[in-house]
Amino acid sequence: MARDTEEMTDTQAALRRTAEMAAVFMIGDGLLGLLQPERHVALWRSRTPAVDLLVRPFAGKPTRRRLYGALQLAAGLALAARQRARIQGTTVMNR
Repeated sequence: MARDTEEMTDTQAALRRTAEMAAVFMIGDGLLGLLQPERHVALWRSRTPAVDLLVRPFAGKPTRRRLYGALQLAAGLALAARQRARIQGTTVMNR
């Protein structure tokens, strides 16, 4: 049976799902950072240098974390909106 030209391939569907998961993470992490910056940064502090390096710039600076959270939220929503625009008019077949 020939594929419809508008049908997504398995690889395309996997890439879009990955982008959707990234958007969900960005939205959630951004919202937590925006609403509860001190608690969120404290949770992610770590003895593992690579992990701590990511959150150290926000330690003791809730306004900086809130700004970054707003940026994450906006970027996550933009990524999700882009996925929606790509999917409109596309048929996804479950096997």
